[in-house]
Order: sequence, then structure tokens, then C-alpha cells
Amino acid sequence: MASIEEEIKQEKKFASEHEKAAVNIAFTGSWLYNVNASRLKKHDITPEQFNVLRILRGSYPKPLMLGSVTCRMIDKASNATRLVEKLRQKGYVERERCETNRRQVDIVITAKGLALLTKIDNEQEEWLSTLKSISKAEAQELNRILDKLRD
Repeated sequence: MASIEEEIKQEKKFASEHEKAAVNIAFTGSWLYNVNASRLKKHDITPEQFNVLRILRGSYPKPLMLGSVTCRMIDKASNATRLVEKLRQKGYVERERCETNRRQVDIVITAKGLALLTKIDNEQEEWLSTLKSISKAEAQELNRILDKLRD
């Protein structure tokens, strides 16, 4: 197991353990993102598109407004409008004008989108195997620490 210093080929010591933790979290987040992107590439979707599909599946069959999708996204800086349009072009989501408010656009996942998520769900063990180097108790502690960090 390589240390963060070895991974980033750092020659000087970090100024503090907090600085080291911040760099380690950023580096590990990027690593995990890339592992996820690689697994989703064969399905021709990005992690951000996958996130939108999961959000829409969570509300299914109830449609969501774009703002509701955006506020639930992991990466709040993602362009949700562009992501939804790409998913629409692939047939994974539909956009519908709200009958009571013509300016509102509702977004709903399609059967094709649900089928794609089911297929990806069936590959979950392979995906989660990247995290098997830590125990369930360690994962729980990591989650507790990360939640505390965002408080």
C-alpha cells in the first residue's frame, strides 16, 4: 500500500496532518472517480450522467424539476441541463412540460434508463471490490469522519 506521499511523489513533508488529509481526500476522490468512469464507459455514460439517472430512479415514477435534480447531485457544478439533454438523446430520460406551469419542465427516467441502471446494478460487486481493502467497520468509521468533516 503506497502512502499519499509516494503516490504524488512528494519529497517534502506536509506542513500538517490536516494538510496531508486534505490532499489525500482530494487524491483518493479523483482516483475513485476515475475507477467509476472506467466502469461506466462501457455503458457510454459518464459518472455525472449516472448520478442524474440514479436521482431520477429514486423519485420514479414521480418526475423532478431540473432544480431538484441539481440540488441532489454529487457535483453541484455539473451542468445539469446539458447532462439531461445528453441522456434524453440516448433515450434514458424524457422532458415534459408541466401542465399546471408551462414554464416548468419535468424530467422522468424512461424504461430504457431503468434497464440500464439495473444492468449497472448487477455489476455492483465488481465496482465495490475496489473498496474491499477496508473492513465494514473501517468503512463505517470513514463515513462517520467524512460526514463530520462536512459539518
